[in-house]
Amino acid sequence: MSRHPEVKWAETEDKVFLTVLLPDAKNPKVNLDPEGTFTFSATAGADNNLYEIKLDLFDKVDVEESKINIGVRNIFCVLEKAEPKWWTKLLRGDEKTPHYVKVDWDKWVDEDDDTGAGGPADLDLGGMDFSKFGDMGGLGNDAMGDEFEDSDDEEVKEPEEKADEDAKQEASEDKEESLPKAQV
Repeated sequence: MSRHPEVKWAETEDKVFLTVLLPDAKNPKVNLDPEGTFTFSATAGADNNLYEIKLDLFDKVDVEESKINIGVRNIFCVLEKAEPKWWTKLLRGDEKTPHYVKVDWDKWVDEDDDTGAGGPADLDLGGMDFSKFGDMGGLGNDAMGDEFEDSDDEEVKEPEEKADEDAKQEASEDKEESLPKAQV
């Protein structure tokens, strides 16, 4: 029986990023077809356990423009969408997303924040693409930003400012003690 490696994903309007987390994968085999079926298999671990996944992606992909990088700790894929549009989810169908498929928040870009440049899509993967990897094996900021203000937050003072304020308060207390009190 095979196991499933953890898969993280993110997207932009024209790309899907898949990262298969499987350290020291041996004989990795990756295949992608234009209809959007992504398959991966490899062995890993001391017992050479077999790991396999098959993902039916939400929509079609451009196999020729897609890229892959097989590293020591993971397999990183940049899948070019056939049509540049935001997907409502990663996988087609009404089934629940498998537990081993998770959002990659390090690469995630919101639809309204996508500028088309400067994100994970600009990674240099050395021109590697799926057309050369079909079933080949043996390859060894602050979230809220500054624009939001929380009205119940107190102003935080620097230590020097606090020391100056404490000294002023002590001086005013000393003055009050030295002044004669009015008699009633």
